[in-house]
Amino acid sequence: VKDGVSERGGFPVIKKPMMQWSMRTTAFAERLLNGLNHVDWSESLKIMQRNWIGRSEGARVFFGLKGRTDSLEIFTTRPDTIFGATFMVLAPEHPLVYELTIPAQHDLMFDYANETSKASEQDRLNAQKMMTGVFTGSYAVHPFTGEDIPIWVSNYVLIEYGTGAIMAVPAGDERDRRFAERFDLKISE
Repeated sequence: VKDGVSERGGFPVIKKPMMQWSMRTTAFAERLLNGLNHVDWSESLKIMQRNWIGRSEGARVFFGLKGRTDSLEIFTTRPDTIFGATFMVLAPEHPLVYELTIPAQHDLMFDYANETSKASEQDRLNAQKMMTGVFTGSYAVHPFTGEDIPIWVSNYVLIEYGTGAIMAVPAGDERDRRFAERFDLKISE
C-alpha cells in the first residue's frame, strides 16, 4: 500500500470490518501478564508483550445524549478528571457517528469518515500531524453537572482502544488541548 492505493493496479485500499476468529485477551490479560514473570525471555521482549496485551485500569462512564434516551459509553483511565470534560470525541468508525450526526452535517461527515478510514493507525496517532475533526451537531449531557457537551468525530480517537469514544479533558491532556485550540472549544482550567 502506498498513498492509500495498491502498488499493483493503483486500486484504493480501505479498512473493512470482517468476520474472523480472534482471541479475547482481555478475558485473561492478568494471567498473561503474570505469566511473563515466569518465562526466560529478555526484558525488552517482555515489555513488547505487555504492550501488546494492553491491559488498562480504568472505569466505564456513561454520558446521556441530549434529546435521546440512550447514552454514550466511554472508557477512561482517569475518572477523576470527569469535571474537566468539555467535549466528547468519537472515532470515525464508531457505530453512533451517523446516528448522532445532524442532517446538515451528513455529507461532510460521510466524506470525513471515509477519508479518515484510509489512514493507517500509525498516521492517526502521529502527534506531529494535524488533528482533524467534524462536529456531529449533537450533544452529550455531563453526568454530574447536566451541562451540554458537544460531540465531535476526530482522527485522533481509535475504535480499537476502549469504546472508540472519549471524554476530552483539554486542561489535562495534550492531544485534547490541541484539538480544543484548533476548533476553539472550551477548556476548563
